[in-house]
Amino acid sequence: MTRLLPDVFRDPTIRVSMLAIFAFGFAGAATSPYQSVVGIRELGLSNGLYSTLIFCAAAVNVVVSILLGNLADRLGQYKMMMLTVATFGVLGYGAVYIVPAQATFVLSALFFLPIYGSLNSLLFANVRVATRGMERNDIATVNSGVRAMISLSWVLVPGITGALLANSASMLPAYLFAGLACVACFGLIAIFLPRQDGIDKAAAHHLSYLAALGEVISPPVFLRLIAVALISSTLHVNGAILPLIVTGAAHGTVADIGILVGIVALLEIIFIVVWGRAQRIMSHVVALAIGTVIYIIYLVLLGLASAPWHVYALTLISGIGAAALISIPITYLQDLIAERPGLGSALISVNIFLSAGLSALLFAIGTAVSNYSGTALIGAAAGLLGLALLLFFERAKLHGW
Repeated sequence: MTRLLPDVFRDPTIRVSMLAIFAFGFAGAATSPYQSVVGIRELGLSNGLYSTLIFCAAAVNVVVSILLGNLADRLGQYKMMMLTVATFGVLGYGAVYIVPAQATFVLSALFFLPIYGSLNSLLFANVRVATRGMERNDIATVNSGVRAMISLSWVLVPGITGALLANSASMLPAYLFAGLACVACFGLIAIFLPRQDGIDKAAAHHLSYLAALGEVISPPVFLRLIAVALISSTLHVNGAILPLIVTGAAHGTVADIGILVGIVALLEIIFIVVWGRAQRIMSHVVALAIGTVIYIIYLVLLGLASAPWHVYALTLISGIGAAALISIPITYLQDLIAERPGLGSALISVNIFLSAGLSALLFAIGTAVSNYSGTALIGAAAGLLGLALLLFFERAKLHGW
């Protein structure tokens, strides 16, 4: 049985990081589906305040991820930084559960949890350091495996949380579950992650924080970030319109939504591993291009769906394409600033922020000029534009830019 486990996953740093990122994903999966319910319905926040809060929290997370990623690079190790931000998760989720009030929710969402969210990029940076010296194919396999752990948490946790709280008058216990997951994450890192004394002094470049931000927004990096964000925005567009198309043009039910999301999440786990192996025979860019085309085809067909079985039939295509779009960009983005693992991994958070913003714009445009089915087609067009830009920039790179 042990031979079924690739050799790269026998590294203790990689194994512990995979378990830690599952715990990280657990916290998000336990609370994200119910966050608006707690904030708006239970604590009484207005829709406008809630929307502003979520946007500001995402912006804070991006800035913090860049700053902490750069600081971790300067220190030359990541363990202490990860322990610190994991503590913010315990405090943030725990505060909302123990003191359920508007002020607590706002403080947690705007300060504690965005800082905790930077743990995602720090864990990937830690893995990046552990894979230094490995073959490119093995690095892709590791990143795919680590990313699959987040998908696994989203397959298991929302349904379990919903079942446990089905008869509860409040969804606040979800924040207790998330806080306990943060404690588990802290324990994994503190107890089982190998010591990192001077782990990466070669990467300990003493960039100022403004210089680090400048490197992120430099044209060679930022233009490629925009291309990847356009591609990734298709995932967010799908997340917004799938429930609306299922219960609208496809004439399905709310129950169909949960089943479809679960099926696709399960397929994502399988195909994330498949894409990791595919990158042994093709470059990251080629693999991402193929995955993007597959997902664009899915969105076009989703826009044409007119019956529940149409959407169910698309789950395989959706799972294959989505697996590529959530796993392959990780390695590509890290490679944009390859010599600084922390700063390069912070680009993952920047991509999430940009793609979410672009998807909101696409949704607004799509619903203004068309219906939800038309919005799917507009999302597909944005993904195609992102792919064209990515290929253009990669061709330009071959000519020295």
